[in-house]
Amino acid sequence: MELRQFEYFQRVCRFNNITRAAESLHVAQPSITNSIRKLEDELGVILLDRSKKQIKPTTEGKVFLERINNILRLVEDTSIEMKDYRLLKKGNLKIGIPPMIGTYLFPYIFVNFKNLYPQIKLSIYEKGSLETRIMIEKGDLDLGIVIISESSKQLETMAISQSEILVCLDKNHHLCKKEALKFEDLKDEPLIMLKEGFYHRQKIMDYFKEYNIDPNIVLSSNQLQTIKSLVIQGVGISFLLQEIVENDNRIVSIPLEKSMKVRIGLAWKKDRYLSNASKGFIEFITSSFGNSVIESSK
Repeated sequence: MELRQFEYFQRVCRFNNITRAAESLHVAQPSITNSIRKLEDELGVILLDRSKKQIKPTTEGKVFLERINNILRLVEDTSIEMKDYRLLKKGNLKIGIPPMIGTYLFPYIFVNFKNLYPQIKLSIYEKGSLETRIMIEKGDLDLGIVIISESSKQLETMAISQSEILVCLDKNHHLCKKEALKFEDLKDEPLIMLKEGFYHRQKIMDYFKEYNIDPNIVLSSNQLQTIKSLVIQGVGISFLLQEIVENDNRIVSIPLEKSMKVRIGLAWKKDRYLSNASKGFIEFITSSFGNSVIESSK
């Protein structure tokens, strides 16, 4: 059976006349007649009652017509839906983003992208950069806005912005008057850290290891507001991105003597099929952060 046969039968039933059906479809009358005969032979039933002047579907034909109406409607809807996807009127994107980056960067991206493509649904997964990268590599996420660290053979990355990890303390802390801090200054300080799975945490822990310091971690959380609140109350110190604390006068933020600069960027799986929605998001990021360059991980 072919869709063309369904269309011919549907049109004959609409007009109750083969000649008029052929004219409306711009085909020869014998084409429709032969096509429906073959369909009847294949199904083993008579679909049209040809005994009278006006052709009408048989009982079996009425059942068949109901079924193919649904099929042809679904085919038409699918075609329209695919066109919507092609024209970026519709789509679904699963995007991973660490909470800290999401706090200051994602609202701008979300609002402006939704203004351009209101019918594309964005599902956001708040995970650390390390976990987000793994999920992209496994195909669980379409894209991620992450801290770009070491190269990955499986990911493409595009730089968006640069930031710096700062030491954050309460206003009354004995270290808050210093212009820059060493890791040795933090040796015995109570630390409030992000949980494992965050590149941010791994980078800091690597520095402590480099200086042979066993950090005094009193709490780990993935809730940014919890970490900030505890710092403000003097429970401990933490390490946060510059953009998170630069306008918060309740927190003193100090750079490290060995600066911890980080690059933030968009990542997606290399060699994976990219939907038009994904391509649209990448193009949007490219135009919004104009000087960024796509880097193929070697």
